[in-house]
Amino acid sequence: MANENLSKYKLPDICDWQSLIQNNGGNLLDQYENILKTLSNSGGMLSKIFANSSNKIHDSSKLKKLIGLINEQNWTLTGTDIKGEIYESLLQKNAESSGAGQYFTPRAIIQAMVNCLQPKALETIADPSCGTGGFFLGVLDYLEKQSLSKREVEFLKFNTFHGWEIEKSTARLCLMNLYLHGIGDLDKTPDIHVTDSLKVDFKEKVKIVLANPPFGKSSSDIPTIDERQAHKEGFFLRRDFWVTTSNKQLAFLQHIVTMLQEDGRAAVVLPDNVLFEGGAGETVRRRLLAELNLHTILRLPTGIFYAQGVKANVLFFDKQGDSVEPATKHVWVYDYRTNIRHTPKKNILTYDSLGDFVSSYKPGDRESRNESWSKSNLDGRWKKFSYDEIIARDKVNLDLFWIKDDNIIDLDNLPDPEDLISEIIENLEIALSNFKSIKESISYDG
Repeated sequence: MANENLSKYKLPDICDWQSLIQNNGGNLLDQYENILKTLSNSGGMLSKIFANSSNKIHDSSKLKKLIGLINEQNWTLTGTDIKGEIYESLLQKNAESSGAGQYFTPRAIIQAMVNCLQPKALETIADPSCGTGGFFLGVLDYLEKQSLSKREVEFLKFNTFHGWEIEKSTARLCLMNLYLHGIGDLDKTPDIHVTDSLKVDFKEKVKIVLANPPFGKSSSDIPTIDERQAHKEGFFLRRDFWVTTSNKQLAFLQHIVTMLQEDGRAAVVLPDNVLFEGGAGETVRRRLLAELNLHTILRLPTGIFYAQGVKANVLFFDKQGDSVEPATKHVWVYDYRTNIRHTPKKNILTYDSLGDFVSSYKPGDRESRNESWSKSNLDGRWKKFSYDEIIARDKVNLDLFWIKDDNIIDLDNLPDPEDLISEIIENLEIALSNFKSIKESISYDG
């Protein structure tokens, strides 16, 4: 980095790029490691990005070659959007190769969720398990297409996003990702915290929550509503939760509800078990339907996450204040799973794949929704269920589907046994005839 840019970005003098590329001696490794140490101790956003960073290249010739390759590009003339896209691409490649992709939310899903919620300038947006910041960038892309005032641009840069990430290395990637996309600067760090967000006493409520909480059982302390239990090892108190649970997704779902302002809205990726699990799951679903408007569920197809077999959904709900219970009148379900096939590398899920869902969702005009399912169109993927229908289901089961699955044998409509036997005999006779023909052909050739 040139000296004038050192002053502009308030970087330490040792971080001068020219001195790094001109170093042809044997102390290149020492110089680079000293730069990393200096950056980690420089304060502000730099300290958070470079905290605990270390040199993974121990061959000075390889490091010199890498520096040369980077220097071939004129990064000062490259726009923020391009640098951000490059970094995002690297993050996705790393997720694919490292196995971390099970937590990498497909960008098509993020775009659909953001377009449905339609975030506005000056609204605060949070993600309690923000990872590398994918949801924040989805909102940023959405808002930057609008005409923003100077005040709105400033708010977007410094006050819009609030995130929590338990892994230090992932939080560092998130900060760098945001910085390369123009969020924050080297003086003022975006509101990204390295901690377990479930343990945060969240006093500042937000307008929107977008999240894909980690799947699986809790590997850390368990949130409890019981003050006596909270004194035991392995538990911590959450008076604002509905129920004690070791299920991480049910805990995050309750946490997200507490984060929202009145009239706030949320879109959250959650696995199937949240929809049908008994015990704490049933308690959470009853309270969610009664106290919030759980208006939409998007059933996602399998094969879109890098962890195989993951079945997930997106739940959309609004916090409506002191409305008369139940706050949920209807739950609209879009089944984009049954008879749908996608894979992370070949038949990739795209935004166009979810175009009909977004159109059916009718962002900004939900009252005008129309079902695509009907008695004359049993394959329609958009169907609504009343609160009374759902509450009457066993355990308030929200795993709602109706389209005939082509992979499931319809036991109610099997052919007559005699017809099945006749078909099997016919097929066997054809096979035997074919084998005889092949045998005769071989004998003739011989």
